[in-house]
Amino acid sequence: MTEREVLLTGIGGQGVQLAAQSLARAAAVEGKRVSLFGVYGGMMRGGNSDSTIVVADGPILAPPLVSHAWSAIVLHHKFWPPLAGRMRPGGVLVVNSSLFEGELDRDQLRVFEVPATDLATELGNAMAASMVIAGAYASITGLVGLAALVDGMAQSVPPYRRQHVDTNTAALTAGFEAGPRLVAPAWKLLAADKALVP
Repeated sequence: MTEREVLLTGIGGQGVQLAAQSLARAAAVEGKRVSLFGVYGGMMRGGNSDSTIVVADGPILAPPLVSHAWSAIVLHHKFWPPLAGRMRPGGVLVVNSSLFEGELDRDQLRVFEVPATDLATELGNAMAASMVIAGAYASITGLVGLAALVDGMAQSVPPYRRQHVDTNTAALTAGFEAGPRLVAPAWKLLAADKALVP
């Protein structure tokens, strides 16, 4: 059995929780076991917004808050330092290079930079950066496929925000296409997957 932990962090209002829910639901769509735990700061916008997802191909053993993680998605640097120490050596780190400032431990982590905010802005909606980076993460790790991720996002968007589904789908697709395909696979690659790796 394999468990893969994903830490997500950013500033409230960046869509961290939507990205986490989309990834978690996508994993469930694909038949994986999933645990999701969100943490919100005291402010609606500007405070911390963190989430932890655990995805497994069998029963989940990890608690909702993990002490060590296989991967992380960082939308903004502000609340990254407290989570950085929870990364395992060799962990996968996908960073929004449009906004991230500061140093990253590139000797200990496999860092992938994605200009998520810039790509979302090119699509006409900077608020879709969380979808761009979630799509790139899916491409880089293969934790979930693009079709399941779009499905998971559509299930996660509340009824009063349904008008954003098409924009979010475009952002997930753009991120998936921007991310280098399966360079840090979450699961053992099958023969068909190996053909996709450059």
